[in-house]
Amino acid sequence: MPTIGVAVAIPEPWATELQDYRTAIGDTTAAMIPTHITLVPPTDVTDEDLTEIEQHLADVAGETEGFCVHLRGTGTFRPVSPVVFVTLVEGISQCEQLAAAVRRGPLDVEISFPYHPHVTVAHHLADDLLDRAFEELAGFDCTFDVDDFHLYVHDEKIGWQPTRDFPLCGARS
Repeated sequence: MPTIGVAVAIPEPWATELQDYRTAIGDTTAAMIPTHITLVPPTDVTDEDLTEIEQHLADVAGETEGFCVHLRGTGTFRPVSPVVFVTLVEGISQCEQLAAAVRRGPLDVEISFPYHPHVTVAHHLADDLLDRAFEELAGFDCTFDVDDFHLYVHDEKIGWQPTRDFPLCGARS
């Protein structure tokens, strides 16, 4: 039974910059997780469901306009969850709408917390390392166009792998 996720990939050079930071601070999971904004969290599906899911995602992408994301500064989910993230200051509502659209039909999944688009940069680390990430990335700032989103499948050995991209209609670039 495959485990899938749906996400907006962070483009280069920022994807590598944030992933390298995450690895350097001691987050051992970083090497297996591409830098992203989650739309659908890890979800177990059957192989038979994948065709329907891919068609659903293509339909959503075909009805969704491209948009701009501006990442700036840091936030945290502590004390609820030991996570530090880079915040979205533009593109929040578009990510919320896109996440709601993809989490319908065959991907109508329960989520553990209210949806909050973000880019994780430290997860399940000691408090001093979470504090350090929060402070050191407080000045992070980048802007990019979102022209697509991706279906990822988890592989136990190499981590999350993009298996298909879904171009948005009216992509900005």
